[in-house]
Amino acid sequence: MTTRLSLAKPLLGGLAVSLLSACYEAPPVTLAEADLHIDGSSTVFPLTREAARRFERAAVGSRIAVDFSGTAAGFRRFCAGETDINNASREINAEELAQCQARGIDFRVVPLAMDAIAVVVNPANTWVDAISVEELKKLWSPAAEKRLNSWRDLRPDWPDEPIVLFGRGQDSGTYDVFTQAIVGTTHSSRQDYQASEDEEFLARAIAAQPNALGFFGIGAYHRHWDELKLVAVDAGNGAVFPTLETVAQHRYQPLTRPLFLYVSQRSLADKPLLDSFLRHYLDGLPGWIHFTGYMPLARDSYRSSLEALSKTP
Repeated sequence: MTTRLSLAKPLLGGLAVSLLSACYEAPPVTLAEADLHIDGSSTVFPLTREAARRFERAAVGSRIAVDFSGTAAGFRRFCAGETDINNASREINAEELAQCQARGIDFRVVPLAMDAIAVVVNPANTWVDAISVEELKKLWSPAAEKRLNSWRDLRPDWPDEPIVLFGRGQDSGTYDVFTQAIVGTTHSSRQDYQASEDEEFLARAIAAQPNALGFFGIGAYHRHWDELKLVAVDAGNGAVFPTLETVAQHRYQPLTRPLFLYVSQRSLADKPLLDSFLRHYLDGLPGWIHFTGYMPLARDSYRSSLEALSKTP
């Protein structure tokens, strides 16, 4: 049974970078040591890792292993009963739901935050300030593979220089959302690009390649705002940057999406620590999410989620 529990300018600059960098640099808890196991989206990873760090400081002796393998790969582990929470940058799909049902894995869905998929280039790129959805579709469609290779192929007044593409891997919910929104078909794109589930790798690679263009969650841009150039996206009503305001106003389209936690009902029943962790996470998140570049939900949403944890599903 499923129960639903009911961003262009680096506003905080170095502070946000320091906080999120600390999330990645902290020594990980091994699976053998951990009381709770969390996997899934690398977009959601910084949020959940920071929540785990804060909880471990408050509940001395608790050990939470937080990893990222991508939303899809995370669901495979979650539906096999291997993890307590799956971080997800999209909703569970029909195939994954069937896998969970076949294994008897019931879950609760916790809406966590709003995110935007950022399109970025190297700061040396002086010609791309904005790009249209149609141009992104032309660039990323399967038909573009090994055919659309230069900036001039995309727009005649852009230079005849190679485009070097980077993006999320195919186990990523970000990839699924991006391909559906831009190409029009989930899990369909050209394949001649550098793919990775690690946003930190992608950010470093784009920062090192003058002709790069890539996509990932806005949080990765905010962690590397001084090394990357954010590109505005035009869906037909003018170019829009992903900011807290444009995401809240639903103007950064079609690349705005919600983020979720999928929580094992079995783990909630068997591991009291999981309930404590979720309460600490949701209660504290509105106070520190602004450091991350993601957008909080309305406080009523978090209150509803907390109230639902007390109810038998």
